[in-house]
Amino acid sequence: MTNWDPSQPILEIKNLSISFFTRLREIPAVMDFSCTVMPGEAMGLVGESGCGKSTVALAVMRDLGVNGRIVGGSITFKGRDLTQMSQGDLRKLRGSEIAMIYQEPMASLNPAMKIGAQLAEVPIIHQNMPKAEAWALARKVVADVRLPDPDRILNAYPHQLSGGQQQRIVIAMALMSKPALLILDEPTTALDVTVEAGIVDLVNVLAEEYGTSMLFISHNLGLVMEVCDRLTVMYSGEAVETGDIKDVFDTMRHPYTQALFRSIPLPSANKSERPLRAIPGNFPLPHERPKGCNFGPRCDYFEDGRCNATEIAMLPVAGDSRHASRCLKFDEIDWDAPLSVGQQYAPSPIGDVVLRMDDVRKYYEIAASSMFSSGDTKVVKANETLSFDAREGETLAIVGESGCGKSTFAKVLMGLETATSGNIMLFDENVQSTPIQSRNTDTVSSLQMVFQNPFDTLNPSMTVGRQIVRALEIFGVGKTDGERQTRMLELLDLVKLPREFATRMPRQLSGGQKQRVGIARAFAGNAKVVIADEPVSALDVSVQAAVTQLLMDIQREHGTTLLFISHDLSIVRYLSDRVLVMYLGHVVELGTTDQVFAPPYHPYTEALLSAVPIADTKIVKKRIVLEGDIPSAVNPPPGCPFQTRCRWKSQVPGNLCDTEMPPMRDLGGGHQVKCHLSAGILADMEPVFKVAAE
Repeated sequence: MTNWDPSQPILEIKNLSISFFTRLREIPAVMDFSCTVMPGEAMGLVGESGCGKSTVALAVMRDLGVNGRIVGGSITFKGRDLTQMSQGDLRKLRGSEIAMIYQEPMASLNPAMKIGAQLAEVPIIHQNMPKAEAWALARKVVADVRLPDPDRILNAYPHQLSGGQQQRIVIAMALMSKPALLILDEPTTALDVTVEAGIVDLVNVLAEEYGTSMLFISHNLGLVMEVCDRLTVMYSGEAVETGDIKDVFDTMRHPYTQALFRSIPLPSANKSERPLRAIPGNFPLPHERPKGCNFGPRCDYFEDGRCNATEIAMLPVAGDSRHASRCLKFDEIDWDAPLSVGQQYAPSPIGDVVLRMDDVRKYYEIAASSMFSSGDTKVVKANETLSFDAREGETLAIVGESGCGKSTFAKVLMGLETATSGNIMLFDENVQSTPIQSRNTDTVSSLQMVFQNPFDTLNPSMTVGRQIVRALEIFGVGKTDGERQTRMLELLDLVKLPREFATRMPRQLSGGQKQRVGIARAFAGNAKVVIADEPVSALDVSVQAAVTQLLMDIQREHGTTLLFISHDLSIVRYLSDRVLVMYLGHVVELGTTDQVFAPPYHPYTEALLSAVPIADTKIVKKRIVLEGDIPSAVNPPPGCPFQTRCRWKSQVPGNLCDTEMPPMRDLGGGHQVKCHLSAGILADMEPVFKVAAE
């Protein structure tokens, strides 16, 4: 091992170029990428899908697969060039000095091995540690990552843990050999905001405790701000801006960074007065990149004959430490110019009630079997006493963690499940116990759903046009094939897709384009009520802005009622007129967006809001990290469903929270909260967000 000077970078990537080789051509994935991570520093890597973030991380691990090859530049770790290292030396380095945490925790865990054995394996292999010592270390690290009952966890299999617990185990595994560099590739994308907040806290504390440097890959700018000291923004295989977090956030000097910030729902955004601004155009394919600046065709400041005349290098930004931008004009642009507001919209008129749920419950029975400890039938109480209404032209958001009953509620509404009790009035028809196959065509076409994952909902063997025409046939729209064909093309216009897409197969479309096809199909029967189940969570921020704008445009034009299911409270604040907060099958808070996002809060809403990462250095946030997971719906706690995790519980006299279900209280103006806290305590609650004093 060379003697490395700790005052030098721990990781230095210089002019790195990576290509993937297919039978047809060489595909350049990363070009001229440079990035420096100092000891103890956390570097964020942000950009849209396909920009090369994960490719850079895999190159550092030297794990580019059969087709990937580093074709230029160097990667130096602790003074040693990884690109020149033998496979044997790399094996010693991986997992001991450099560790990586992937987006999907189950990809890193062996489903057939107990957690303890998987953790102990790391120091046994890398450090020849005796088995008993390795198990003791595994127990310590499980406790370090704040998992309850470490002995039970060590003896569990991966499938017996929740997603958040699995991700903590993967972090524990990465930390077992105290690596000098930890690479995290979208480590919280699939997790709830509350779990994400806990993991972000954990990563920060552990990085400090173990002195670990980090390369943190994410498309969530708010998350990067909470974890990282420095930031590198990537676009189409190149670093386009790098610098200190505060410098890049507050004095950005690249048009792409500016465009990214304009497409995310910061607290100042408003769907009527200050709508989000999607980045125009599309991301270039690797073999179709433009000459000169890659971002040129989508840039507001593009100058023909200059921006596309020559390759552009990273240029230093005067006045800031290690701040650089890949833009020829950054000194000429007025970065403080107010954003042209663009089109403003009058708020959509809210009409009559089109959907009402009264006291709806949905219980599932789990059949008794030898797999369960007792022979009794168990009941899963997925939804409890759901009551609310939704009006024509209104966006009602339904928020809560995984397992709170959001998707069960959507299935009951769609008729994919029937409610156990209660009434569901859709227009003037009670559909509570009518499954979808027994509902008439009008009812089915007027209530439609847009799903979370557009990849799973389109038939891969049918063209886009045929899939929309098929929906029109089922809904009885159009008398002839010609009429349906015309209507299908009008629907493509409605979702702003070119008409020639009708002949394309789903595999030829990007994620955002597929989601637009899903929306077109949902509106094929002139849907009056649309349930959108996490419709933008799988999409990039710029595509997300375009798809949410599309949903708003269609709603304004057709007066559609939108039930927007999400755990992303930033997008909820931007989109919704009213918000319904669910916890363990119960509605715990309901009110207008302004009411729910300002105190008084239900204690659970307060914790949810504090967990939302906000990409704004001027916002100061109260930090409330919820301990533990949502309790099981098979065995809910007595009394208030939230009492096992509530930080306000001690403010309620006696053991009321433990024994009695709180009543739904009206705080005025239709703002309802299910909580035992006194009116005085609720009135004295402080806001979760504050604008920092200058």
